[in-house]
Parts: sequence; C-alpha cells; structure tokens
Amino acid sequence: MPVDFTLDLTCVHSYLGFTRFERAAATLRERGVAVQVRFHPFQVSPDAPVEGEPLRDVHERFFGSRWKVAEATGSMAEVGAKDGLEFNFDRAVHVNTFRAHRLAAAAAEQGAGEAAVERLFRAYLTDGANIGDPDVLAAIAAEVGVTPPVGGDDDLRAELARVRAGGVHAVPQVRVAGGPPMVGAQTEQDYAEALEQQVTARR
Repeated sequence: MPVDFTLDLTCVHSYLGFTRFERAAATLRERGVAVQVRFHPFQVSPDAPVEGEPLRDVHERFFGSRWKVAEATGSMAEVGAKDGLEFNFDRAVHVNTFRAHRLAAAAAEQGAGEAAVERLFRAYLTDGANIGDPDVLAAIAAEVGVTPPVGGDDDLRAELARVRAGGVHAVPQVRVAGGPPMVGAQTEQDYAEALEQQVTARR
C-alpha cells in the first residue's frame, strides 16, 4: 500500500504526524500488510540560515517576549510528551533543512527512509543537534546504516519545486494510496482508519 508523506524535518507538527502514522502503520505491518512510505520534501522556512541559529532567538522575534515563547513551547512540549516525544525547544537549532532532506532522500533509496526521518526529527527536537551540519548528518547516516549522499542537489531542488507546484502549502500532508490529502498532524486513530479503508478496498 503506497503512502505519500510530505514533511519538513524541523516541523514539530510533521514530527507528531510522522510518529502517529508510524504507530498506525506498525499495526498493519504486524498483520502482514505492506505499507510503503514515499517521503516528499517541503521547506517551511526555505530562507533559514545554512549555518543555523538558536531556535529560541527565532521564537523571541516571532512571539515578542520570552514568557510568550515559554507559554507556546511549553504547551507544545506537553502535546509531544503525550505521544512519548521529548521536545527541547530551548536547545533546538533553527537551520535550513536542504541538506537533511538530501540525506532522507538518499536513505530512502537505500531502504532506510523511515529510520532516517525519525532520527533526523529526534536529533533536531530532542538532542538539539544542528541537522544542517555535514558532520552531524554523516553521524546520523552511519547510525542508521546508510551511505551519505553525494550530489543530488538539483534533483532535490526540482522535487521541492514540484511539491510546491502541486499545491502543498502546509505540512505534514499524507495521502494513503492516492486518497485525499490529510493535512496537519492527525491522530493515530485517523491514520489507522485511512489505512484500514484502503485495506478493505483492496480485498
């Protein structure tokens, strides 16, 4: 069963959606249903610096005060905790995700796309790692057992443009077997129902 998953690797909602989807998909896989996830890149902040900057600085500029930042990030951290995720916004590095997407694409070609995407999300939001740093990405590649990408910039730029031209303006976006787009972080139950509908339709 093909699933198209469009996301950005520094998007907290993408991380939530990915985590919930993976749990729903795991239930089907345990029953012998093949779920093939195809990732598509999206950049929420395409102008983010390649070298990175503290996310808290970005948040302070956006929200205007530290207490507003604390309120907003605290609420989101509570949401993540309910899904078993640890969000350390105060440690996160706001960075351009182009290089991270390139690694995710290379990992997908080597059969480890889901593992790489999960590790990239966790590196960014839990570990406070700079996922635009080549050394960090090389370490993640080694951890998930894939060869780091060589080249591929033009292909990635073309795919990013194609996704935008296709009408994607917010992530995550999930399409199960070509069905209607599920935009935003849905519940695990929502993803499970969408998958089950396609299982039933294919019998």
